[in-house]
Amino acid sequence: MNRTQKTWIALGVIALVLRWAAGHSPELVERYYSRGLFPVIRNVIDYGAAWLPAPLAFLLIPLLLFLGALNAMRWFKRKAPLVQKLKSAGFSLLAFAGAVTFLFLFLWGFNYSRVPLETQLGLTAQPLTMEQIREELDYSTRAVIAARKRIPGAGNAPLTSAALPNEMELLLRGEVSNQLTSWAYPAPGRVRGRVLYPKGILLRFGTAGIYFPFTGEGHADAGLHPLQLPAVVAHEMAHAYGFGDEGVCNFIAYAACVQSNDPMVAYSAELTYWRTLAVNYRAYQPDAYRDIRDGLPAGIRADLDAINQNILAYPDIFPRFRDAAYNTYLRAQGIREGMLNYDRVMMLARAYRLDSKWGVKPDPVDN
Repeated sequence: MNRTQKTWIALGVIALVLRWAAGHSPELVERYYSRGLFPVIRNVIDYGAAWLPAPLAFLLIPLLLFLGALNAMRWFKRKAPLVQKLKSAGFSLLAFAGAVTFLFLFLWGFNYSRVPLETQLGLTAQPLTMEQIREELDYSTRAVIAARKRIPGAGNAPLTSAALPNEMELLLRGEVSNQLTSWAYPAPGRVRGRVLYPKGILLRFGTAGIYFPFTGEGHADAGLHPLQLPAVVAHEMAHAYGFGDEGVCNFIAYAACVQSNDPMVAYSAELTYWRTLAVNYRAYQPDAYRDIRDGLPAGIRADLDAINQNILAYPDIFPRFRDAAYNTYLRAQGIREGMLNYDRVMMLARAYRLDSKWGVKPDPVDN
């Protein structure tokens, strides 16, 4: 084992110990990492290399593969006893694991241990009963109808990418950073929310977007329906600003985009939230859900059909393995409910709307 390998292994172990300690000290994480060191990291990334036109992952991943192949070739050509070569390979893998662990946590991962958003905002977020889900769905139905009517030229046909804003990434960055700033959160840097090609590169693995902490960039699959893109990009930007919890990022994206002056962005947020509520309600009340969906205006039904058709164009590869792996990852980061964490947006959005500290968000005006 050489000095470099020893260093990375040691750093990985230290990072894991700090991660364990961080889980017991969210206030310290919030103060010294999430609001201290992480904004510095964010600025270094954003004003260092994130200005490049291509996603940084397209540069980093091929480089790692090349270096891995080069080391493998050297390993096979090395003339040494097999036991010694296997021991060397084992130390190399441990060093790589240590480097990945350290960099993941240092660059972003410690944010999983920060003070929960609802605590910092003074919200009382609790699991919703079926009656409360129905109340939220009724409210969201009125909101999504009103939001679509604000889109110029929106008729009964499904909306297309032509309705998206020209500088969507710039617009969404402003919406998300302004929302966080209004909640007294830092919103440093110039986070990227890239649209990732080729189409289906993420959707085939059952995910619409991904935040890559090693490059500090968020990505949304280019194969998404245009009505899904704004909400997904905003979600990944929320990750980039230092939030690991999936439900929290869904809520940040919703709260930021639903107030946008761009009607397509606002409608995307409302429709995304409506679909989350609808999936949960339909699981228990399929007949009642069908009545609600059938009662929607023709244009919204057309949008929902178009989204569903687009999803079918990118069937999952190994969905069970994907779900098991991602559930394991989320639980390892302290998110006990695993992938169900995405649906925490319902609790947060309802609490934000109804909590007496914030006041009641008025019903949407349908005009």
